[in-house]
Parts: sequence; structure tokens; C-alpha cells
Amino acid sequence: MTTQVQSGGMVNTTLMGGGALLVVGLGLALANLMTGGHASFNSGSDGVTWGLPVVNYVFFALTSTGLTLVASLALTFGNKAFYPIAKRCVFLSLITLVAGFASLALELGHPFRMLFAVPLNFQVNSPLNWMGVFYAVFLVLGVLKFMKLHASDWDSDTSKQVGLAALVTECLAGGMLGMAFGAMAMRPMWYGTLVPLYFLLTAACTGGAFALLMTYLTYGSESAMPEKVRALVQGPLPAALAAVLGFTILVMGYQTVIGLWSNADGMQVWDHIVSTPWFWIEAGALVAAFYLLVSRSSLMVAAMLIILGLFINRYEFVIGGQLVPLFKGTWVAGMISYTPSITEWMLTVMAFGIVLAGWAFGEKAFNLSDAPKE
Repeated sequence: MTTQVQSGGMVNTTLMGGGALLVVGLGLALANLMTGGHASFNSGSDGVTWGLPVVNYVFFALTSTGLTLVASLALTFGNKAFYPIAKRCVFLSLITLVAGFASLALELGHPFRMLFAVPLNFQVNSPLNWMGVFYAVFLVLGVLKFMKLHASDWDSDTSKQVGLAALVTECLAGGMLGMAFGAMAMRPMWYGTLVPLYFLLTAACTGGAFALLMTYLTYGSESAMPEKVRALVQGPLPAALAAVLGFTILVMGYQTVIGLWSNADGMQVWDHIVSTPWFWIEAGALVAAFYLLVSRSSLMVAAMLIILGLFINRYEFVIGGQLVPLFKGTWVAGMISYTPSITEWMLTVMAFGIVLAGWAFGEKAFNLSDAPKE
């Protein structure tokens, strides 16, 4: 089945809107960086070291993993119902990873040093090192897989092998990202052997949400969707997303209760997190999204609520884990204070702009609605 979507309406609007976000976000961020350098970030070695740009990276990198998981339902596991969105998910997995890398690169200061610093000083015991390696390998495999799909090679042995390798690499990369946090015993909110699995679970949520949202943006409404796409968004896709989201909400609930109950030093940050309105916005957004998915109503809204809720969750996790100082009482009596700077927010705007504009460009240039003939 080869379906060429008429690239108009919401696709063109998203292309212009995403392009504007990209230009404004990148422009203001670069202007601040060129005049103020790293001082334009409200992060540093004496407080919160990993700020909002790292939140952006974690959010979009794991979204890339989730989109690969969604695409693999058709491309690796043979569920033909997901073929109509598989090519779009593969493309989006590349775009979201680029968005995450871009936000992180502009925060690092000298990102190109990695080209020689990593291979010449290869740290085999570092999860961060392996995370970078696996994501770099996935970018190559993901591009190769997309090229296969764009050439209408869906089912050859080579295409399937590349797809399987990309899936395994993405899961390893997302797991290594979880290990980078979970291995830090000095940060009790992060520490734990199940953090990599939690990252993969929530990655599936954001990946499914972006797949659902972009499918609606592609066609504008269910009435404009081809029959097989409409059947997918009315049945298997929201059902699978609801199941994963429901389990995620349950895990988050247990995580919160344990955090509030524990008296280990460092876990008192949970009292601070629960006292903020953002925690309740996150909880309300995810519960409302679950209800909409189960009731099969306002699915586009449900997808946006999941994206909002899990972005807040990424912020709480990354920033919250650093709010209790490592040497409590010696230089900070209570929690460390952190508010993202304008530069950091502009990198967030830029990252979302990359995703929106990149997806819309892909719809117009690469026919992301293509699927194999039956």
C-alpha cells in the first residue's frame, strides 16, 4: 500500500510553526552563549550540574527509543496493523534523537572534542560512554533502515536484520542512559537497579504518544485517514498505549509513595516535589490521558497530555535528584535552588522546533505514510 498524503493544512502549519520555534530558540540561545558563555546557564559544579538541556536530552533520546519500539511492532515482530505508521516512526526516531543531541551539544561547550576524546580515552566502565556509542551506532543503523523503507524494501533479510540491530542498539542505549543515573549511589533519588527498565517503560509511553500525535497531524482528522490508519488509531495503537501508560502510572505511584516514606538522606526531595504544582499537573495529565485512551475519545489531546506529563516527570527526575547537596550542611542548609535560565528554555524551544519542523519536512519530502503493498 503506497499512500501519498497531500502535504497541506496541519503539515504546512506545523512546518512553519516548528521552523519559527527552531529559529527563535536557536537564535536567542546562540546570542546569549556568544555574549555570556556558560554563565548563561543556571547550572554549575557548585549546585545543579545537569540542568534543563540534560532534561531535554533525556526526554528526546528516550522518545527516540520509544518510537523505535513502536516501529518494531511491524518491522521486527510482524504486526502488520502497525505498518501504516512504521516509516513515520523510524523517521521520527532519528529526528527526536537529533533534537536531544542538539540541546545537549550546545550545553557542553565543546561537543566536537568527543570525536577524538572518546576514542582516545575509551572508558569501558562508564555507562555514559557506552550510551554515546550505542546512540551513535543507532543513528547509522536508523538512517540505513529508513533508506531501506524509502526504497520500498520492507521485508528482505537485510532490511529485517538492520531493523533488528537498530532496535537492539536503541534499547541498549536507553538502558545505558538509565544506568548513568541508576549507578549513582550518592544520589538516592536516582540510585537503583531498575532505573534502566523504568526509562524503557516511559520511553514506550512518549514514543507511542508522538506516533499517535503525528499521525493525527498528518491527516488532520480520523475521517481523512485511510481505512487501515483509522483502524489502527481507533484500536491497537491507543489500546497498547493505554496499557503501557496504565502500568507507568502504577510504577510512578509506587515510586512516589516509597520516596515519601523513606527516611534515607537525599530522599527528602520527594516532599519538595510533591509540594509543587507541577507534580499535580503531571499526575492529572497522565490520569486524564489514560481515561481518554481507554474511552477512545480525544486521542490527539491524550497524546499531548502524555508528552506534557512525561516531560515534567523527566524534569523532576533529573533536577530533583540533584537538589539535595552531596555535602549537606557544609555549604547549603536546605535544598539547592535551581530555576532554568532563558538560554536553557530557548534550547527547549529549539528542540521541540527541530522535532516539529523535521517531521513536517519529512512528510512533504519522504512520504512517511508509505506502507508495503499487500
